[in-house]
Amino acid sequence: LSAGVCCCCAALRPRYKRLVDNIFPEDPKDGLVKADMEKLTFYAVSAPEKLDRIGAYLAERLSRDVVRHRYGYVLIAMEALDQLLMACHSQSIKPFVESFLHMVAKLLESGEPKLQVLGTNSFVKFANIEEDTPSYHRRYDFFVSRFSAMCHSCDHDPETQTKIRIAGIRGIQGVVRKTVNDELRATIWEPQHMDKIVPSLLFNMQKIEDIDSRTGPPSSPTGGEKEENPALLAENCFRELLGRATYGNMSNAVKPVFAHLDHHRLWDPNEFAVSCFKIIMYSIQAQYSHHVIQEILGHLDACKKDSPRVRAGIIQVLLEAVAIAAKGSIGPTVLEVFNTLLKHLRISVDFELGDRRSSAGSATFSTSSKESDERIVQNAIIQTIGFFGSNLPDYQRSEIMMFIMGKVPVFGATSQSLDTSHLGDLGTRRIQIMLLRSLLMVTSGYKATTITNALPAPFLDPLLSPSLMEDSELRQLVLEILHNLIDRHDNRAKLRGIRIIPDVSDLKIKRDKISRQDVSFMKKHGQQLYRHIYLGCKEEDNVQKNFELLYTSLALITIELANEEVVIDLIRLAIALQDIAIINEDNLPMFNRCGVMALVAAYLNFLSQMIAVPAFCQHVSKVIETRSLEASYFLPETIFKDKCNLPKSLEKHEKNLFFLTNKIAESLGGSGYSVERLSVPYVPQVTDEDRLSRRKSIVDTVSLQVDILPGNNTEDKIDNTEEITFEALKKAIDNNGLEEQEKEKRRLVIEKFQKAPFEEIAAQCETKANMLHDRLAQILELTIRPPPSPSGTMTITAGHAHYQSVPVYEMKFPDLCVY
Repeated sequence: LSAGVCCCCAALRPRYKRLVDNIFPEDPKDGLVKADMEKLTFYAVSAPEKLDRIGAYLAERLSRDVVRHRYGYVLIAMEALDQLLMACHSQSIKPFVESFLHMVAKLLESGEPKLQVLGTNSFVKFANIEEDTPSYHRRYDFFVSRFSAMCHSCDHDPETQTKIRIAGIRGIQGVVRKTVNDELRATIWEPQHMDKIVPSLLFNMQKIEDIDSRTGPPSSPTGGEKEENPALLAENCFRELLGRATYGNMSNAVKPVFAHLDHHRLWDPNEFAVSCFKIIMYSIQAQYSHHVIQEILGHLDACKKDSPRVRAGIIQVLLEAVAIAAKGSIGPTVLEVFNTLLKHLRISVDFELGDRRSSAGSATFSTSSKESDERIVQNAIIQTIGFFGSNLPDYQRSEIMMFIMGKVPVFGATSQSLDTSHLGDLGTRRIQIMLLRSLLMVTSGYKATTITNALPAPFLDPLLSPSLMEDSELRQLVLEILHNLIDRHDNRAKLRGIRIIPDVSDLKIKRDKISRQDVSFMKKHGQQLYRHIYLGCKEEDNVQKNFELLYTSLALITIELANEEVVIDLIRLAIALQDIAIINEDNLPMFNRCGVMALVAAYLNFLSQMIAVPAFCQHVSKVIETRSLEASYFLPETIFKDKCNLPKSLEKHEKNLFFLTNKIAESLGGSGYSVERLSVPYVPQVTDEDRLSRRKSIVDTVSLQVDILPGNNTEDKIDNTEEITFEALKKAIDNNGLEEQEKEKRRLVIEKFQKAPFEEIAAQCETKANMLHDRLAQILELTIRPPPSPSGTMTITAGHAHYQSVPVYEMKFPDLCVY
């Protein structure tokens, strides 16, 4: 009777329950009953409305078996769920999925590693199924949290720990794939999810990084190794996650990386940080590269008070990022990158000087380690600026060159340069050197079609200003930057080192015909270049490298920019340099005087062979030969040796040791050169740059007593409608009243003298001197009647105006006449 009742009850149970019960064998070791499973699958496909009930019943059985630790039946239940999930794709599968996910959650919550792995595998299979319609109410918050926790498993058994971590990574990968393909994919990019997913992946990537640092670089992994290696699997998942990120989600995906690196102190050393951002830059879409760079810059700003090594680590990461981004689309962040880096350069110098001042005030004066760490930060900034700039296209690179040059602080100048007022002279010099080093790297490899594009006036003028500084390193950097921009045919390496070249043709110099744009540039700016070379040779702190760079500058100008007119100017400049050493008005040391003589010899030897005038070559060769026998210290091969016997004076030397202007003029005149200008000694331009550069200015030593009026027409009249009064005349006569006017007139004279050739200036001054007396008489028409006594008065008549008598001792006749 009892058996009959049980059979009757079984027959009254719903069919889907009977079909589900039949798939479970008496002994779980026998596994799923395949024949009954086929019946259940057929029933579910034929009656999809029963799927939710089938799923609920299977979930009920599975929960009961998990609690009772009957794991064999749990495996059978999950296998049945997987088969039903793969077989059914109807609209009614939605309720079934809810039961399925509930059962997966039960397995993940259990403390049994086997069940966690089993639940993860089922979830991954589910994630690979493409559903016909999106689910608007389903969320995966629990799975994100649980899989992330599994990624940090610390099981005492290493093998079990690895399995759980792999399961967690695969689960995260499944969540990403499922949510990205879903219409509601934006939910996975919320910060609360990314703050769990990204650190979990980085944690596993970091572990293998530590192992690799001890055991050496791993071999290329196969497909099976990737599935068994948590680090490789995490890296693949990280790449897939970033590859699916859009512009709006990029920030949420990148910020957890910074948090992880900060929390685990991975900026110093920063190998793992660099590796992470390389993965990021190569995984995201190219058009979003600038967004990542902005995030790095923002984090650098946030860490500006951290230790120098942390800041240096972030900057090195930025270097790797911009190196990848510069090859593609960098977007609008170019100037922002440079502006931020220059700001941190100033901050670093400020910190360094602060440490130096504090150490100087202490009892034990020593260079602190933090100061040397700041140098690491500064070098990293310079390297980043230079590398980034050198990888930009030419049109952007020229803008960056102008931008950096505009930031170089110049003494006495008011511009948009970096604020170094609180750093003092030492800090300003450090900033100048580092910015010029950055500019040197940016200009490396820059090939402009014309020299005007490479050296526009707004760039050339501020660039040449530091070349007048009383700092040999600054002058060297300026000359090297000029070399980068002038040398368009890569000839500089062939000219390296100042020496007497026996045969210049062996160097195989590359050059093109001088273009009209280059000729125009030399007419406008040639005098500036000559002037800075001339003044650069007069500096007392010049060393061998300075002379080598000055020689290279002259040689490159000859190769790239010299026509017949420029050749004559360069010879005049060389003779003027020789006169510097012979006359020695600046009291230069004997080494400097001999160095200048050697520089002139090396350059004229190069120039004579470049223009190939036999008589000129013969004269130069004869002088060099005579020097090698009688005064070898006038040659670069001797003077720049470590031990060189210097002469006591140069006044007793014979003329055959010097290059003579008349000999050069004769040799060039026979070859068709216009040598009239050779007889005019070279005199450098007078500019206002010396005042800005803190060196003794020509303006301070040369008193200009002439005024150049606009235009050259001698018939020009001066329209002076101002009424002449006694007070106005007295103010004009008074020297104190003239001081401000003289400053303004001197400035105007300097501007007039900047661009004009020397001959034109001389002719104009001579004409002006002849006209000065006649003009003064025409304007004032002064008649002075002698006074009756030494203490008497006189009457001044100006045109038709008559003025009161004025005491004689109040008049200053010499000044009046000059005025």
